[in-house]
Amino acid sequence: MTHEIRILAGMQVEQRADEPQRLVGYAAVFDQETDIGGYFREVIRRGAFAEAIQRDDIHALFNHDYGSVIGRRSAGTLSLSEDDRGLKVEITPPNTQLARDLMENIKAGNIDQMSFAFDLSGGRQAWDETGETPLRSIEKVGTLYEVSIVPRGAYPTTEIGLRSLEEARKDRAITGYSTRQARMRMNLALRVREG
Repeated sequence: MTHEIRILAGMQVEQRADEPQRLVGYAAVFDQETDIGGYFREVIRRGAFAEAIQRDDIHALFNHDYGSVIGRRSAGTLSLSEDDRGLKVEITPPNTQLARDLMENIKAGNIDQMSFAFDLSGGRQAWDETGETPLRSIEKVGTLYEVSIVPRGAYPTTEIGLRSLEEARKDRAITGYSTRQARMRMNLALRVREG
């Protein structure tokens, strides 16, 4: 199963009395439609992360880089919960240069987005293919690998993402292939990007 990555704005640094600074934000928001590169729309349903955040050993990273770990669920430095809004993330970062620099950039407003990586193997999704653009509802993620603080969301603004989107739209106009085939092409484009 392909790792999928999603981006959301809204990370902040919190300082509470007699406690270390923490990074707080939402890696996902429930029931809000997002356009996934023109291939389909997507919405994450309440409860989609409930099992994963209890089961998976999730890391908090900077920019999806496992060389830049700033928290981990099993270490108690990453806390994840679902509330009415979405997947809430609280990170107690280590006293490292990376973490200090990251907190300063967040305070300055230079970095303010979060992202998460997941797959749907063993999860649950539903597709509504009425209308021109299909709607994918993620009801349960299979595995939640990591949450990341990112300076800018990568998909679909990367060159490979745009090229894949243009090719898919061109093929659709010429051949009229189905939305199932469009999803297969999108998954291939994601694999190429990750490889």
